[in-house]
Amino acid sequence: MSLSDRLLAAWYQGHPALTLLRPLEMLYRRVVVNKRQRFLDGEGQIYQPPVPLIVVGNITVGGTGKTPMILWLIEHCRRAGLRVGVVSRGYGAKPPQLPWRVTAEQSADVAGDEPLLIVQRTGVPLMIDPDRSAAVKALLASEPLDLILSDDGMQHYRLARDLELVLIDAARGLGNKRCLPAGPLREPIERLQSVDGVLFNGATADREDGFAFHLQPTALVNLRSGARKPLAHFAPGQSVHAVAGIGNPQRFFNTLEALDWRAVPHAFADHAEYSVQALNFTPSLPLVMTEKDAVKCRAFAADDWWYLAVDAVPSPAFVAWFDTQLMRLLPDRLLP
Repeated sequence: MSLSDRLLAAWYQGHPALTLLRPLEMLYRRVVVNKRQRFLDGEGQIYQPPVPLIVVGNITVGGTGKTPMILWLIEHCRRAGLRVGVVSRGYGAKPPQLPWRVTAEQSADVAGDEPLLIVQRTGVPLMIDPDRSAAVKALLASEPLDLILSDDGMQHYRLARDLELVLIDAARGLGNKRCLPAGPLREPIERLQSVDGVLFNGATADREDGFAFHLQPTALVNLRSGARKPLAHFAPGQSVHAVAGIGNPQRFFNTLEALDWRAVPHAFADHAEYSVQALNFTPSLPLVMTEKDAVKCRAFAADDWWYLAVDAVPSPAFVAWFDTQLMRLLPDRLLP
């Protein structure tokens, strides 16, 4: 088990040694709280885009279903007739220059796995740059847009935002509710009181403190041919090698088990790099991975490699609330 895996287990399951990290946590809290306060006070260079900007992020380390939710937001806004763009840090990307416009034919090495997935799925205009303000400026210079979604960026306070959506894994919650490195929080728990909306991935119903959404498997897609098959393509009880290099691999493995397949789990680090050798498992079984992993494996995929396509399904209450927010942000574009 890697150090990061051991830390995650300690944050969410408890470990007495974490008390030794309390002094570092206090220092970290002071830094992030002061950083946000400077943003609230308008200090430093803060870029206010000329169109509404929505940040979709989290305050915890680890996966919360952010990419599927961004895909849902893109399509929902498009159905309302809005021209949508996306900006992202582009974690792990190595583009020739920054900012960098991601296109569907690029490799994950250049574009980053999550940005490439979003573009390949939706064709949305997407710009990557660790300096998200620069990414927004470059995107607006190249496209006429009504709205921009920021893939993460909750703590990127040089970029002003009009709406903040925070995603939380309903099963894991906020762990021990402590900040890094003594816990999984990127910001103190009080930060949730200042965001506009909280969504709980995997919740069965809306809660007093947020909305519910879940990830719905929709199809099996062959990496090599692109053939899209129904979930019934694999019979109940089918054994598969399950590959997940995401923030919370167990959630993916649980999804496969819920589909009545027997998953042989292979967990990799988030944003892992793959090779034929790394995925050469025995015995010989079909291999099923996440869509995020698939964008990095198509070039060397075998015939029986698949990814599980999933869609975010938010609660009706969130959809109604979000539509109200769009009306507030874009009254001239969305007439009642």
